[in-house]
Amino acid sequence: MTRLIYDQFSKDLLEELLSPYGQVHPAQNVASEVLEIDVYFTPNPQSEDRDGPLGLLGRLALGSPSPSLFEPFRNAATEDEILSCITKLSLARKSLQREANRQKVKLQKQALPKLWILTPTASKALLKGFRAEEDEKVSGLHWLADSFRTAIIAIHKLPTTPETLWLRLLGRGKVQKQALDDLEGLALDDPLRSNTLSLFYTLKKHLEAQVNLDTSDRRLVMRLTPLYQQEREQILREAEQRGLQQGLQQGLQQGIEQGIEQGIEQGIEQGIERGIEQGIERGLQQGERLIVENLLLARFGELDEGLAAIIEPIIALPPQEFTPLLLQLSLEELLARFGREN
Repeated sequence: MTRLIYDQFSKDLLEELLSPYGQVHPAQNVASEVLEIDVYFTPNPQSEDRDGPLGLLGRLALGSPSPSLFEPFRNAATEDEILSCITKLSLARKSLQREANRQKVKLQKQALPKLWILTPTASKALLKGFRAEEDEKVSGLHWLADSFRTAIIAIHKLPTTPETLWLRLLGRGKVQKQALDDLEGLALDDPLRSNTLSLFYTLKKHLEAQVNLDTSDRRLVMRLTPLYQQEREQILREAEQRGLQQGLQQGLQQGIEQGIEQGIEQGIEQGIERGIEQGIERGLQQGERLIVENLLLARFGELDEGLAAIIEPIIALPPQEFTPLLLQLSLEELLARFGREN
């Protein structure tokens, strides 16, 4: 059961890393029902970024336009398992040849698939049995004879560099632990870091559900636990930060809108209040004017220029003051008093 968990994790990781650069077919069936290619990758024609973020994995997958078969092993691959992988390669090649025959085209050599066998360790005896020669530039990369179009990648012998990170993550023990340390050290906003850790957390969850774990699996779970906690804390911090920023933005926007609305409402209210006050004031002034005019008309029969001229000075007084004066003073007295003030 544990082996199946790791198989699924390896397929998921390779699919996650390679899918931006071409078509990935996990669990690709070949002619025999019992044989299944773990990951079958066909690069996009425009994918030429061999020196991109995938490092050595990118060079293997994108080094030529031909498809790639990836066969990752959790435990050291045995001779029989490697032979089984080579059988898958042969069947995949025959399938392509049949398709070319149907289309009546010649199958070019560069279109023939390559096989990459990823094993956490590989003994000297195993490599010697397949006459696998180590690459002159990359330790841990062992090539079979050219016609096999196959390489065995002994992950424990790969150099501990950023270029080999994505392959070392498929190792085990100290090699995988170091790779996880390197992965943790990547920038927090690196999408490959985040997506890969998510896959490891799923692996952790599945392993924790198992009853009998070996020492290597228990150590992996222990190594992933603080990473998981850190990632959760980071996610929470980012969520809080986004929430705070969104809250501030929304609050600011709502504040502006409410301020405008309140300002308008207050403006209307203040305008109404001021209008009422001014209306009352003008109404009182007009009322006082009418009172004065009516009193003058009642007493003196008409409003000539002299009387009209004293109306403004009269209504400048409070009603309780000018009313007795209008009733008591004579025309001459009114003209004399208010005419002088005017």
